[in-house]
Amino acid sequence: MRESSPVDDRTGEQRGIRLEILVVLGVTFGFSGMNAALSLLESALAPGGIGEQTVALNSSRATRSFIDLLFQLLGVLRLAAWAGLALYLLWRSGIGPRAIGLARARFRPDGLYGLALAAVIGLPGLGVYLIAQTLGVNVTIVPDALSDHWWRIPALVLSACANSAAEEIVVVAFLLTRLRALGWSDNSALAASALLRGSYHLYQGLGGGLGNVVMGVIFGRFWQRTGRLWPLIIAHAVIDIVAYVGYGLLHGQVSWLP
Repeated sequence: MRESSPVDDRTGEQRGIRLEILVVLGVTFGFSGMNAALSLLESALAPGGIGEQTVALNSSRATRSFIDLLFQLLGVLRLAAWAGLALYLLWRSGIGPRAIGLARARFRPDGLYGLALAAVIGLPGLGVYLIAQTLGVNVTIVPDALSDHWWRIPALVLSACANSAAEEIVVVAFLLTRLRALGWSDNSALAASALLRGSYHLYQGLGGGLGNVVMGVIFGRFWQRTGRLWPLIIAHAVIDIVAYVGYGLLHGQVSWLP
């Protein structure tokens, strides 16, 4: 019987990594990207085009309050499961949370870097959104369309935190780590990660997709340079919390907010 050679082992390992990437993205953000592309096409073909469409990010799923709450919590658990799947597969290959930048979070530098990244991404991002909507290449985003239940704000905060953890763990830490193992250069892996992030935001329109590609480049490069993931999770969570909760507080109070 022919013994396996190091070349055969390496080929088999790379084949396994490619399959792992396909499976993880197929059940998480790769699938979301295909859905978002179809949503963009639907918006473009709808009467009035993309600029006349509205998309709610957090909406009620049931008329009864406790059932609606359970639906929202299921959404949070789904995102947590996506992050858990990526972490588990990395751990099985000998790459623990500490190795991808999930050591114990520290206010310095993680919190400060997170707040700085939130400001760098969030403020220009709002400007890009408003410009894109004015040009008719973005849909109107309604971050908070939940009914006025007592649990509305806690649910929005949980959703923001789960979304940030899932995106940064899967799209940055997992994908960039696995592409590096396949021999991709940092720049090529960064481009793939950023384009993936932009793809599953296409439901927002072309402006939303492009803005998230830029966010993906900045976040991915930060992780490649520092090896710390907490600042990205913190920054993303802050951006989403401000968008979700702030919209509910400011909607109807300021003229520039759709």
